[in-house]
Amino acid sequence: MTTSSTARRHWRLLFWPTVLAVLVLSLIPPGPRLPDTGWDKSNHLLAFAVLAVLGLRSYPGSKGVLLVGLLAYGGVIEGLQSLAPDRFAEWADLLANALGLLFGWGLSTCWSQWRPSA
Repeated sequence: MTTSSTARRHWRLLFWPTVLAVLVLSLIPPGPRLPDTGWDKSNHLLAFAVLAVLGLRSYPGSKGVLLVGLLAYGGVIEGLQSLAPDRFAEWADLLANALGLLFGWGLSTCWSQWRPSA
C-alpha cells in the first residue's frame, strides 16, 4: 500500500464516523451538554467545513461529487429535522451548510498547496 493510499485510508477512518456524528447531533433533542458554538448557523458551518476537509482528504479525486453529495446530505438532515421533535428544518441552515462546504474546500485547497503529498 502506498503512502498516499494509507493516508487516504486514515482520513476515511475520520470522515465516516464524523458523517455519522453530524447526523446524530443534528437529530437528537438539543440540550446543554451538546457541543455548541453558541450560534446554530455557525454549528452548521463548522460541521460542514469539517466534513468537507475530511471528505476531500479522503477522496481527493472526487471533489465535485463529494461536495454535492455532502450538500445533499445536509438537505436530508434538514428534512429529517422537520420530522424530529424539538428540531426544525430551515433554509438558512442549508445555506450555512453550503458556506461551510465552501470554507472547507478552501481550507483543503490551501492545505494541498502547502503540503501536496499528504
